[in-house]
Amino acid sequence: MTAATAVVEFDGGSRGNPGLAAGGAVLIAPDGTHHQVSRVLPHATNNVAEYTGAILGLEKALEQGVGRVVLRGDSQLVVKQLAREWKCNHRHLQELRDQALELLGKFESYSLEWVPRAQNRAADDLCNRAMDTYARS
Repeated sequence: MTAATAVVEFDGGSRGNPGLAAGGAVLIAPDGTHHQVSRVLPHATNNVAEYTGAILGLEKALEQGVGRVVLRGDSQLVVKQLAREWKCNHRHLQELRDQALELLGKFESYSLEWVPRAQNRAADDLCNRAMDTYARS
């Protein structure tokens, strides 16, 4: 029996580059439930935040016992680097890419999808709420 597929919608953002940043993801489980996860990064680049969102979402999917996953985001850089279509020349991003690839390797199967920003609103909103909450504290 093949496991059902979950969707991880990820995003990251920064206010300043580098600056206050956050990564976040929405896991849409096979049963339709939504699980949200985010992390504030007090000083990071947008690309680090994007990778952080992807990693958080993949970790949440594994925690929920997901067997197959679609990783979906509006970061062409993350999607293309994970698909090995683009090189990753910065060491700090290579480490995050390798961590994400290791997590992807734990699934029965996975696919990667780039989507326009307008189709990634839930993950984007999650990141902005995390940064807003941190900035107010």
